[in-house]
Amino acid sequence: MHSRPTCRKSPILTPNYLFGFLLILLFTSHGCCKSAVYKGYRLTLAVPVEYNVGFIGRAFLMETEQIVPNFKAALSVEAVNGRYACSLEVFLGDFKVWNSGHYSRFYVSEKCVLELTENGDLNLKGPKERIGWKTGTSGQGVERLHIMRTGNLVLVDPLNRVKWQSFNFPTDVMLRGQRLNVATRLTSFPNNSTVFYSFEIQRDQIALFLHSGKWNYSYWEFKPSKNRNISFVALAVNSLEIFNDKGKKIAQIFTQRLQSLRFLALGNKTGNLGLYYYSANEENFQASFQALNATCDLPLACKPCGICTSSNACSSIGLLTKKGETNSDCGGGFPGGCGGDQVEMLELQGVISVLRNAPKMVDISKEKCANLCLYDCKCVAALYSSNEKECSVYGVVMGVKQVEKGSRLSYMVKVPRGTQRSHGKSNLKKWVLILVGVVDGLIILLVFGGLAYYFIQKRRRKLLLATNNNS
Repeated sequence: MHSRPTCRKSPILTPNYLFGFLLILLFTSHGCCKSAVYKGYRLTLAVPVEYNVGFIGRAFLMETEQIVPNFKAALSVEAVNGRYACSLEVFLGDFKVWNSGHYSRFYVSEKCVLELTENGDLNLKGPKERIGWKTGTSGQGVERLHIMRTGNLVLVDPLNRVKWQSFNFPTDVMLRGQRLNVATRLTSFPNNSTVFYSFEIQRDQIALFLHSGKWNYSYWEFKPSKNRNISFVALAVNSLEIFNDKGKKIAQIFTQRLQSLRFLALGNKTGNLGLYYYSANEENFQASFQALNATCDLPLACKPCGICTSSNACSSIGLLTKKGETNSDCGGGFPGGCGGDQVEMLELQGVISVLRNAPKMVDISKEKCANLCLYDCKCVAALYSSNEKECSVYGVVMGVKQVEKGSRLSYMVKVPRGTQRSHGKSNLKKWVLILVGVVDGLIILLVFGGLAYYFIQKRRRKLLLATNNNS
C-alpha cells in the first residue's frame, strides 16, 4: 500500500538566507495535492546570484502520513565550496537519509529544476536544460514518483511495479526495511579531506574502512561465528540482522535501548557506525549502539601524524620521543622520502595504529622491518610486534594511538635523516644558551655590585672626613 502525502498548496521553502531567493512553481494538471508526483511534473528553484555561505533552500514535495518524525522528499539548493549544488533529498524529520548528489554534486547557477518527463525519466536540470542527474527510466512506463512509509523514494508504473528506487542507491544511511547485499556499501566523506569512510558487506564479515588514495584499511569488523558466509544485512526493530544465502538469520547486533530503531548511519566526521532511535524527550535521534566507543579507536581522532594519547588528547608524533621534541616532518611527505641517506625510521614505544589489514611479513626482525619501509617509497610507517615477529607496513600515518608500555609493539615513522640527532643537538644548544646567559648575568651582577660598593664606601669616607674637620 502506498502512503499518501499531506496535501500542500505549495512546497515549503526553508532557506537559511532568503535574500534574493525566488521560488518558481510550474505545476501541471496533477498539482501537489495528489498522493504522488505524476509524469509531466516540473518544479523550479531560483539560485541566488551572489554566493552566501551556509545558504540552504528547500522545497518539500511530499511527506508520509506517519507520527512525527515522518519522511519527506525535497528539492534542495545548497551552498558548497563556493558554488550552489542542486539535489533531490529524502529526510526523516530533519535528518537527511538520502541525497541524489552524494557521490557527485550537480552544481548550478540561475536555477535548479526537478522534472518527471512524459517519457518517465526523473531529471535534475540547470540552465539551458542541462541535465546533471537522472534515473534513466525513460520508456519504462513510469507513471508517478512517491515516497513510501519506509522512506524509499520510488518510480512506479500504473500497475505499481517499481522501476527505480532510492534504496538501490545507498548513501551513508540505511533505513529500516532496506537491505544491503554483499559487495554493497555505505560511504561517508569528511569535509575538506581527501579520505573517506565506508561500511562494507563482505562474504565473511561486515566492516568499517578508511580509504586514502589507493590505501584501504579496516578499523572495525564483525564476523558471524563458525565462519558462515553472509548474503545480506537488514535493519530490524531492535537489531542489525545478518543473513546467509538461504535467507536464514545467522547473526545480529542488538540495540542497547528499548526504543525502536529508525536507521543505521555512518558518520562523516568520525567514521563511526551507529544504530539510531528517536527520542521524544530530546526531539532528535540518539545512538543506541556505536561500533567504537573510545575516542582513540576512531581512525581520524587526530590529524595525520598525530597521536591520540591515553587522556584522549592529540599530540604530535615527536612529543612521545625520548627527547620530548615535536616533529613536523613525518610519514615521508617530503622530498627524497625513501631510501639512501635522506630518511630514517623514528621509533615510538607504546604506540600502535588502529588501522588493520595492512600488508604483513612474518618471522622477521625489527631491523629488517624498519628497512623494508625505509627503502619502499610508498611506505611511510611500520608496526612491529616482538612477540609474533610480525611487521605491518602502512602508506598513511593515521589512527595512531598510545597504549600501555610493555606491549612489545614498536611503531616506526619515516622522517628526514638527522631528525633524531637534531633533537638532541637542539636540547644541548638550549642548555648551552641557558648556561651562558646565567654566567653572563652573574658577571654583570658582580661588576655592578662591586662598583656600587666602591662608590658607597667612597662617599662614606668623605662624610666621615668632613665630620672630623668640623670638630
